[in-house]
Amino acid sequence: MFKELVGFVNTILWDYVLIFGLIGVGVFMTIRLRFPQFTRLFPALKKMVQGIINKEEVEEGKMTPFQALSTAVAAQVGTGNIVGVATAIAAGGPGAAFWMLISAFFGMATIFSESVLAQKYRETKDGELVGGPAYYIKNGLKSKGLATFFSITCIIALGVVGIMVQSNSVAGSVSSAFGVPVIAVTIGLAIIVALILMGGMGRIASFAETVVPIMAGAYILGSLVIIFMNLENFVPAVKSIFIGAFSPGAIGGGVLGITVQQTIRFGLARGLFSNEAGMGSTPHSHAVADAKHPAEQGFTAMIGVFISTFLICLSTVMVNLASGAYNGSIPSAQMAEGATIMTQNGFAAGFGTFGGMFLSICLSFFSLTTIVGWYFFAESNVKNILRTNSIIINAFKGIVLTALVIGTLIDPTFVWELADMSMGIMAVPNIIALVLLSKEVKFILDDYDSKVLSGNIHWEYEYQNLEEKKDKKKSVLRKGLSTTILK
Repeated sequence: MFKELVGFVNTILWDYVLIFGLIGVGVFMTIRLRFPQFTRLFPALKKMVQGIINKEEVEEGKMTPFQALSTAVAAQVGTGNIVGVATAIAAGGPGAAFWMLISAFFGMATIFSESVLAQKYRETKDGELVGGPAYYIKNGLKSKGLATFFSITCIIALGVVGIMVQSNSVAGSVSSAFGVPVIAVTIGLAIIVALILMGGMGRIASFAETVVPIMAGAYILGSLVIIFMNLENFVPAVKSIFIGAFSPGAIGGGVLGITVQQTIRFGLARGLFSNEAGMGSTPHSHAVADAKHPAEQGFTAMIGVFISTFLICLSTVMVNLASGAYNGSIPSAQMAEGATIMTQNGFAAGFGTFGGMFLSICLSFFSLTTIVGWYFFAESNVKNILRTNSIIINAFKGIVLTALVIGTLIDPTFVWELADMSMGIMAVPNIIALVLLSKEVKFILDDYDSKVLSGNIHWEYEYQNLEEKKDKKKSVLRKGLSTTILK
């Protein structure tokens, strides 16, 4: 009964509400911001590289723009980029990859909007910056009720169900590739995650900026090797993507029964799931970046979508199609497991036995970084609805680790359906906020452009400074009271 309910809710969300909502807000913001994907992406990439070379440093409780991007990419690049993408082309045909790229293109404008709003309406709590959709809904829309709803759904979607998806994929993949018992994989993963989470924001940021570039680079390099080994299949693979996007049956094979609607649905849904643009997750990391101006961090956020979808997701698609591993006739009840095996076969076609191990290692690191990133995002929402202290935060860490363990014991396909539902519900209040606050996003971008011309890029962080002023005022009052008592 519960499975049927989850399936029904997902149909409503992903076939209607979110497909139109997420793509719609992406198209709307792309036009309103004058196509920032073409004019802002590569200058931002150049600026970020310069920041890495110059080894930017920030105060405790903040992240450098690159650390914020790494934490965001850590969350974006997970099982969705391998298992989710493979599922999309298995269920929707090769053409699903085309719609995946379309979602990413418009998603860049969406994630820019999320990031600048998160920067503007962030707050300082316990000496650390916090921000995200709940904060710009609360401070921008002045709606505490909707902000609380988002926080609750985000905690469940990322801190519980999302963690279960990641651990489930790791346990199954490692157990299959290396013959290690699932319980051993679960214990090892839980210990590693616990050690990272114990270090707080500083350790999470350091872990992300170290692991993410290596992880993403290794996967892309491995995929390129497979593609070059099957270069004669490259052009037919690209052709099948474009033909399959509008006429799935025309490419033959196992996708004859796939409709255009299915192709678009799976492509857009998995694309949005993998890059998370509009979902309301990644703004939490971009909010705490020490950027001179919100727009600068918005440009950096766009890089995350480019890496996640245009580089990593497309790598997964091409490995499956070019290697000949693609299988369009996997039963729907075994879709998640079948899609993973399909991709393992793609790497095994080039690397032999090591291919399955390589994919398993990549998947493990992808999942590990996503678990850490999603925990950080969920914790920001715990701080929004509860008066936080070490007891509450440690209790939440316990809940996350428990979800990690439970996730390895649940049916893979059902876990993915739960994730689709919980993250879909989480995205709804965020989409509403992005539309209603779009005027402010445009103002922030125009403000940045006017200041670039004058050479004085500076932004007054209203809510962050408000919290700091409150703290200073309390400090002055305490000093005054102490002086009075001494007299």
